Amino acid sequence: MLVGRMAGSEATRLNATPREIHGSREVRRLRRSGRVPGVLYGGDGGPVPFDVDARELRHALHASGAVLEVAIDGQTATAVVKDAQRHPVRGETMHVDLLRVRMDVAIHATVLLDITGSEDAPGVKEGGVLEQIMRELNVEALPGDIPESILFDGSGLEAGATVTLDQITAPANVKLLDEPDTVVATITAPRLEVETEDEIETETELVGEGEEAPEGEAAEGEGEAAAEAPAEDSGSE
Repeated sequence: MLVGRMAGSEATRLNATPREIHGSREVRRLRRSGRVPGVLYGGDGGPVPFDVDARELRHALHASGAVLEVAIDGQTATAVVKDAQRHPVRGETMHVDLLRVRMDVAIHATVLLDITGSEDAPGVKEGGVLEQIMRELNVEALPGDIPESILFDGSGLEAGATVTLDQITAPANVKLLDEPDTVVATITAPRLEVETEDEIETETELVGEGEEAPEGEAAEGEGEAAAEAPAEDSGSE
């Protein structure tokens, strides 16, 4: 049974540098130098602004839901990503919010839902389309138990099928928080075949050949024919 891909319970070390908040100009300078600004908050400590090497952050965030061991100014804190703002075009991380956590206390998080095997589903092979309504699931788990993604095998879905949350199996120690009857995905029924443009044009031509001319046009044509016909000689008899 497909359940989920684990992000791994081992913390990934992230070396950060404390920073002073000096406005947007300083933030742009940081980004140009290959650094990403962020804030560490939550838990027993106050918010700590920091910046981190963009490549190191990209590596640390490679696994969704990863637990991070953040080192700032000689101190370390266990944290997870609470929010990451990305560039709309390039996709690179522009800002990151990290939340302090305890490994023995459950937290709420969002996890990707990966529907596999849909290309082999009978409903798709018959011409239906898979519409995935929910791409992220809300879960509750210990930081080390949060999976990278939760899998669902869609290879058996028929046309018109509806997948609800109660059909999704979460990994052990992971609780799904949304309502069980929440619709996660559907297989739309195949569309009825419609006539092609060439077929429609052909039928239109056939109908046009059998149609009579409108009344006004017929009268006009008869008048022209009568005018062109030679007049009968009344004196020929």
